Amino acid sequence: MTSTETPVRTSSAPRRAVPVRPFGRPPRPARTRTNLTLGAGRTTRVLALAVLAIGAVVWLLPMAWAVLTALKSEQDASDPLHWLWPEHGLTFTAFSTVWERGDLPLWMLNSFLIAAAVTVITVLVSAMAGYAFSRTLFAGRRWLFVLTVAAVLVPPQILIVPWFQQMLTLHLLDTYAAVILPQTVAPVMVFILKKHFDSLPRELEEAARIDGAGHWRIFWSVLLPLSRPMLAAVAIFVFIGAWNNFLWPFVSTSDPSLMTLPVGITSVKDAYGVQYAQSMASAVLAALPLVVVFMFFQRHIVKSVATTGLGGQ
Repeated sequence: MTSTETPVRTSSAPRRAVPVRPFGRPPRPARTRTNLTLGAGRTTRVLALAVLAIGAVVWLLPMAWAVLTALKSEQDASDPLHWLWPEHGLTFTAFSTVWERGDLPLWMLNSFLIAAAVTVITVLVSAMAGYAFSRTLFAGRRWLFVLTVAAVLVPPQILIVPWFQQMLTLHLLDTYAAVILPQTVAPVMVFILKKHFDSLPRELEEAARIDGAGHWRIFWSVLLPLSRPMLAAVAIFVFIGAWNNFLWPFVSTSDPSLMTLPVGITSVKDAYGVQYAQSMASAVLAALPLVVVFMFFQRHIVKSVATTGLGGQ
């Protein structure tokens, strides 16, 4: 009687000791470190940092020159022999003169009110339009979205005459409404928010519908809370654009009490001639609120550029 036995294979290679983790958790994969420069070598990193440093210096030179010119007297600002350092030292005379001659507090208040109103209306309307294009079905939806995307290619300067005729017909010239309403049309923001709503999971919407929620409830209570970073980024871009807008507030208003900061600065320069130090002081004061906004919300700005694909990703 013969018995069949299964042969046992033996290996001369030593077995590796497998580390035992508590509670049977699998070992964590090793983290791979990614370099943000052009390579992993030291020479490549040094070259990349040098190029970035040179670019930063080149970008900061106009700002430094503007601040330095604003801190000069008018005599030193127009003296080509002392363009780097003023002969009579630094002074804040240009800032005080601009503040006294012009009505800067009123212009800043008008710019803030107009930019804030434009931001609120634009974000609300663009969010609702983006939700409609992303989550609803209606007749002509595709062609209407194509027209919205095509409107991004239209320069705002072409619409100045139609806007002016429309405000004139509605008797809204020289009012806040004339400055605010045309600036609330932002097709690019509709496109960005539509793509953002497309990226949100539809399971949340389906769960809300099971609980009896309608479109408005889903939009206001489900999707908007999840879109706060994107809404903040869109609001920042709209606020900066409305704050810096010069052409439309200049065309739509002639009342000095409704002037925004860019329009008011131009009127001061025209009334008192070309004053280099005062012009630079006005520009620095106009840019200062935007610098503060950027310092507080730079994280949202960088995140919006990354998530919307504007950074080439």
